[in-house]
Amino acid sequence: MMFPLPIPPGRGTAPARRAGALAAAVLALGVLASPAARAQQPPATDELPALRTNQAQLDELSRPTVLDTKDPMAVFAFVFARLPERVKVYPTENYYYFTFVHAGIPYNGNIRLDASDRDRGKVHFAYSEDLVEWRDETDVIHELLGEAQDVQVEKVEPLLYRITYQGKSVLFALNDLSKVKPPKDALAPDETFVGPICDESGIRFFLVFDNKLKQFLYILDETERVPEQFEPRKSGRVEIGKRTGFAFYRDDKLPRKILVGVYFGNSRVNNYFDGPFDQMPDNFIQGDSFRDMLLQVDPSLKGTIDRFGGWPDGSQRFMIAPYYYYQDIEELAAFDACATDKRVSPEKYYACFVADEDSQAEFKLVPRAVKELAAAKNRKKK
Repeated sequence: MMFPLPIPPGRGTAPARRAGALAAAVLALGVLASPAARAQQPPATDELPALRTNQAQLDELSRPTVLDTKDPMAVFAFVFARLPERVKVYPTENYYYFTFVHAGIPYNGNIRLDASDRDRGKVHFAYSEDLVEWRDETDVIHELLGEAQDVQVEKVEPLLYRITYQGKSVLFALNDLSKVKPPKDALAPDETFVGPICDESGIRFFLVFDNKLKQFLYILDETERVPEQFEPRKSGRVEIGKRTGFAFYRDDKLPRKILVGVYFGNSRVNNYFDGPFDQMPDNFIQGDSFRDMLLQVDPSLKGTIDRFGGWPDGSQRFMIAPYYYYQDIEELAAFDACATDKRVSPEKYYACFVADEDSQAEFKLVPRAVKELAAAKNRKKK
C-alpha cells in the first residue's frame, strides 16, 4: 500500500491572520470574551486536523538508515519493535498495514491475522517496495510466522490476539463489527446480508448477495459518519468520493448507495483506495453460507475453495469485484443509462450495477443487464 496522500498546505487571507492575532492579544490581556466571541474561538486541539509537512517527509527521506530489507525476519523485528502495546486492526480481512522509508525508498507491508489459521498460532507478514504506475510490479516478500520463527500467537478472547516476539508482546484488537447490521429498508427482497466490511480506506460497506440474480453488491454503510465527501456528476445518480475516488449509485428504489466504480489508477498501484475486494467480512462468516453463495456464482469452484472462498494452499482467493475500474468518470454514465433503460425489466434492475466480466479487459463499461439484453436479442435472431 502507498503512503496516504499529503494534505495541501492551507491558505489564509491577511485579514484572517490579523483577526487571529488580535484575538490572541485580547486573551493575553485577560479580557473576558462574550459568549458570542467564545463561540467563534478555534476548536480544541483534538478537533483540529493533523498537519503533515513536506519538510518532515524530506527529512525522513534523507535520514541515513540501516535495515536488511532482503531479510524478512529483520524487517519483522524492526516493525514489531516499534508497535505500541495494543493496536487496532480496522480492515476486516485483518491486515495491519504499515509503511516506512529506507535508503530513500518507500516500503509498504502488513501483519495479518488470517481467520483461517490464526487460531493455529500463525500470522502472515508481507512487505514490498511501493508500487508506482511507471514501473513493473515490485516483488512481495511473504512469510508465514509461528513457533518455528519464535513468534507466538495467542487468542486472548474473540477478536483479540496477543503476538509475542523477542520478549515483547503486542495485543491486536480486530475490528468488532458483529453488531453492525444494515437498516431494514436497505436490502432488496431477494438479497441476503453476508457481513459488514471495513476497507483500508476507512469506508465501511454491507456486502449483500442477490439470491435471484446470483451476484454480490457493496452497499455503503451510512449508519455511522462516513469519512468522505461525495461529488455528484453533472447528470444522473452517480456520486464520487473526493478522497477515495469510490463511485456510488444512489439507488432509485431503496435509500442506499451502491458501489459501482473504483478508480483504475488506485488499483494499478494497489493503494488504500483500490476497492474492498480484499476486505471480506471473514470474522463474521458463519459456517459454509458464504461458500454456498460463491458456488451459486461459479459452480466450478466446488471442492476447490474453503468456507472463506480461498484456495487451501492460501495462494489465491475468489475475487468479489462487481464494480468497474474506471479511468474517466464519464464512463460511469453507463450505469445511469442502464438503470433508466425501459428495456431492462424490474427484476434485472440491480444487474445494472454489476460490470460485465469482459468490461475490464476491454476497458469499456457494459453493465451486466445490458449485456444480457444483447444476448437475448441475438438468441431471437437465431
